[in-house]
Amino acid sequence: MDIDEGVPVLTRDAVDLYALDPHRVWSGFTQLLPIAIFVTVFGVAFGLAAKQMGLDSVSVVLMSTLAFAGAAQFAVLDLWGAQVPLVPLAITVFAINARHLLMGAALFPWLCHLSPAKRYGVMLVVSDANWAMSMQAFGRGESGMGLLLGGGIALWLSWILGSWLGLYVGSVIHDPVSLGLDMVMGCFLLAMAVGGRKSPRVIFIWVVAACSSLIADGYLPENSHVMVGALAGGTFGAFWTEKGQ
Repeated sequence: MDIDEGVPVLTRDAVDLYALDPHRVWSGFTQLLPIAIFVTVFGVAFGLAAKQMGLDSVSVVLMSTLAFAGAAQFAVLDLWGAQVPLVPLAITVFAINARHLLMGAALFPWLCHLSPAKRYGVMLVVSDANWAMSMQAFGRGESGMGLLLGGGIALWLSWILGSWLGLYVGSVIHDPVSLGLDMVMGCFLLAMAVGGRKSPRVIFIWVVAACSSLIADGYLPENSHVMVGALAGGTFGAFWTEKGQ
């Protein structure tokens, strides 16, 4: 990629890294299927929890389809009732999902050249797992677009399927934490972070996010450190783009 007055310009060789090629999307879909199995399990737990809170089947499936935010959806159930407090609910969901600001900043060099429809279409299915794997691919000089989109679709569909199954067979896996399944995604992301690309930009983004989060955890209200860390890291990453990307 060439840089002309601060605007990245794609070279002929770099165009391939940004293409949403159907074969690569399918390959990304199949590569994320093993992780999708664990996402389905947590979807089952969410479906059961939502059912116990009195949500009907259509609402549960629609929430998982439109939101696709596991931890945030569980948090929403704690606020659910006859009268839903919209402002606290919105703040809670934003705080939990604020890490996507950091993820978006990291992906910016590879998504900024897509049309707005494609760019935000891809971001709709970005989650921790397909983001981590696509960043590793980009760091190796390979195309990560298939992993990002195809893998995201696999995880999204598995979450919807799990939520639906939870309405009917959720009692089989009512507590995935007791089986240690909550550690699978954490271990996976840690492995991706340790083995991922470590450019100065990436390192400083994580340092800024981590330090901001630790400070917020000590002085700000509970759970606000997630939002503060993501906002700080995401803002820092948005203003610092690398010439080699």
